[in-house]
Amino acid sequence: MPIDPHGPRDVSEDEVWATGPSYLASNKPLARLVARPVREFLRVEAAGSILLLLAAAAALIWANSPWASSYDEFWHSTISIDLGAFRIEESLQHWVNDALMVIFFFVVGLEIKYEIVSGDLRDPKTAALPIVAAIGGMLVPAGLYLLIAGGGDGADGWGIPMATDIAFAVGVLGLLGTRIPSAARLFLLTLAIVDDIGAIIVIAAFYTEELHLEWLALALVLLGVMVALRMLRVWSLWVYVVLGFFVWFALLESGVHATLAGVAIGLITPARALLKEDVARSYAQRALADRHLDPDELSRLRFLLGESVPVVERLQTALHPLSSYVVLPVFALANAGVPLGGGALGDALTSAVGLGIGVGLVVGKPVGILLACFIAVRLGLGRLPEDTTWAMVLGLGAVAGIGFTVSIFIAGLSFPGSDLLTGEAKVGILVASLVAAVVGTVLLLLTTRGRGPDAEDSQVEVEAEG
Repeated sequence: MPIDPHGPRDVSEDEVWATGPSYLASNKPLARLVARPVREFLRVEAAGSILLLLAAAAALIWANSPWASSYDEFWHSTISIDLGAFRIEESLQHWVNDALMVIFFFVVGLEIKYEIVSGDLRDPKTAALPIVAAIGGMLVPAGLYLLIAGGGDGADGWGIPMATDIAFAVGVLGLLGTRIPSAARLFLLTLAIVDDIGAIIVIAAFYTEELHLEWLALALVLLGVMVALRMLRVWSLWVYVVLGFFVWFALLESGVHATLAGVAIGLITPARALLKEDVARSYAQRALADRHLDPDELSRLRFLLGESVPVVERLQTALHPLSSYVVLPVFALANAGVPLGGGALGDALTSAVGLGIGVGLVVGKPVGILLACFIAVRLGLGRLPEDTTWAMVLGLGAVAGIGFTVSIFIAGLSFPGSDLLTGEAKVGILVASLVAAVVGTVLLLLTTRGRGPDAEDSQVEVEAEG
């Protein structure tokens, strides 16, 4: 039934602000000079990348300052959780890497699930080229690394240059604005997501030191319970949060990296709305017919509206800011602090590990992606994105060479207990990621010259005159 047969009533400004504006909308100095600018900054597409970069810079400054010893002391201080028979004692850095990063990998799992069900990975024709490109962008860097560092102690680091940092890659494209065609943006985003899938497989298959099958079986059983509860239409979020914690703990004890719990739970999260929109719309019309909402009606309406949006999308929206603005910067702060003095920088960049990572990310990524795309197009497996040239593909491949977050994560798994190799790897990652970002940006600026708002407006005017 209609809410009001006479149409909506105009609401005066006095009625809207009867109780005063919200704090953010007020004219108070703190709101005007701090809160609103921060809110606007966080809405910028590259904001997460900027915070990540600032955190990495802060870690480097701290680790190379007169207070460098406090960096290691702080991040290696131990924190324990004792729950009777269950006790976990890890350094603060390990808590960040093994627990906090679960949120990041959970968001990655949600993104993968969304892309498979509703996004570009659903359409084989659209997904074919970025999938093939991602495979090329993983195999070539790994191969180059093994050629350079495969004969020594650093051989286990072959997975480091395979990674692409989505946050930084998207941030670079955000800074370039409308110069980059939307189809090219979509290509790089899909490629990065497939790259994440590859990194997850590599972590699970090759960076598990000792496997305890009983704990792994328990984790799988708990995941099965979560699926069964979903099929039984148990919708309480807290039930899944509690079960998710035990999945994480079981994987931690199994020897499989615990962050994969986030990926697994993300992949089994419902990507379809649990209720049809018509249900919420019909209830809203009935509840608002008398122009009054009581607390029970409001609670019911919130529930119906919430369940009309897929859980995957709701969780992505809720957790993406936490992942981008908190988890990843804290991870960078905890892991990017490597000493660069006393010739450490030169030694790292000339070591087999550092060179292997640098060549893999800066050269292997763009060459692998370009070569894979060329083969796929020639074989008819896919076609270049609209308005995208081969030179632009090379630039996008260079941007994909920004490994950073996931590369540092894999470096820690590659060389556990080896501060020397981990330090060399981190320096190589930081320098290579910076070079890849600069090279990718320059290439994209050169190959998209003439594009942008002004060029697009001129083109529209020419077409209108024609």
